[in-house]
Amino acid sequence: MEKHKVMTQSKFNDFVHIVKKLRKECPWDKEQTNDSIKSATIEEAYEVIDAIENKNYNELKNELGDLLLHVVFHTEIASEFANFTIDDVIDSISEKLIRRHPHVFGNVKVSGSEEVKKNWEEIKMSEGRESLLDGVPEVLPALQRAHRLQEKAAKVGFDWEKKEDVWNKVLEEIREMHDMEKENDHQRLEDEAGDVLFALVNYLRFLGINPENALRRTNIKFIKRFSYIEKRIKAQGRKLSDSNLEEMDKLWNESKAYI
Repeated sequence: MEKHKVMTQSKFNDFVHIVKKLRKECPWDKEQTNDSIKSATIEEAYEVIDAIENKNYNELKNELGDLLLHVVFHTEIASEFANFTIDDVIDSISEKLIRRHPHVFGNVKVSGSEEVKKNWEEIKMSEGRESLLDGVPEVLPALQRAHRLQEKAAKVGFDWEKKEDVWNKVLEEIREMHDMEKENDHQRLEDEAGDVLFALVNYLRFLGINPENALRRTNIKFIKRFSYIEKRIKAQGRKLSDSNLEEMDKLWNESKAYI
């Protein structure tokens, strides 16, 4: 076990050294800033999710490596301005994990995972946050952010009591959006549309469904079924522009037997 630990530390140190060398000697790497690679960091995180969705564990291994590269690269850039080092990053997350798991590293007793999550939020607030919602990043996809905001509010009791009431709220918001269509006010219609989505996300939460995952799966299904239409029409030596809605709709329904 100790030998494995030493080997892992050595491999990690070697990897950090590679990143440092690239930063010093590669023209492209030398030009980068935390800001210039932030979008690539988000992309790498999504590629990790893709690998998980596809259950491609070899790809997951590779994508986690890419994500690790970004962690080390961001840290190396920050260290050049004396902001923090990789040791600081590791110390910070280690201290946080210990502090937020008093039921593992301390004497706190918990009855289950729900109490763990409740304690987690209380500990975060004791760390100096002004609002329970402060920890939900603004850059999260809106659907995912809505889900996280609702989850956090629910943990302190700000939640519906009955699932049926949440569904009625969804129907109410849909009616309000439909009524707003009659008005010549695009901004207010957009607001009402947002309320519909927010209410639906809330209902899905009550069903135990993550809306981001659900919509991602539907997007994949749509791509596969539409690709089926494209392939069938192409096999006839034709283009999509040569087809019509009736034919494409028939092929769409046909694809459901396979996808």
